[in-house]
Amino acid sequence: MSLTGRNKFSILDKPLSRGKGEVSLSCFALLFSEVVQYCQNKSQTVPELQNRLHDLGRKALFGREADKLEHSNDDENTYYLMEKDPLVNRYISVPRDKSSLNCAVFIAGIVEAVLTGTGFTAKVTAHWHKGTTYMVKFDDAVVARDKQLEER
Repeated sequence: MSLTGRNKFSILDKPLSRGKGEVSLSCFALLFSEVVQYCQNKSQTVPELQNRLHDLGRKALFGREADKLEHSNDDENTYYLMEKDPLVNRYISVPRDKSSLNCAVFIAGIVEAVLTGTGFTAKVTAHWHKGTTYMVKFDDAVVARDKQLEER
């Protein structure tokens, strides 16, 4: 097979551990800090930086639940996941010129990937509100399918 036919993978595509599946907190903090710096060096604006982190968030998983879940009163397709102190924000020093940066968009990318990958297509965004609030907006087709199942 020629070299042109092979997929190229970056170091970010490789798993963190092959052992027991756990990584120390200090190792994670250092690695995530480097990921943020890497994305920051390739970004001109905070939204661009957040989009890069969001896209990378699709490639990792965490074993922690959110602090609270609420259903929107205004929109049946929207849910809010609230996390008071996301791990990804705990060890990042945000420069003054990027004060609106919320590195929890990385987690939003993970949530979106898991939902979409399991057939619950949704858009997930992260916002500063009561810590961090993840807004999960499901596609209309997902809500319609759920209603059909309830009617059975």
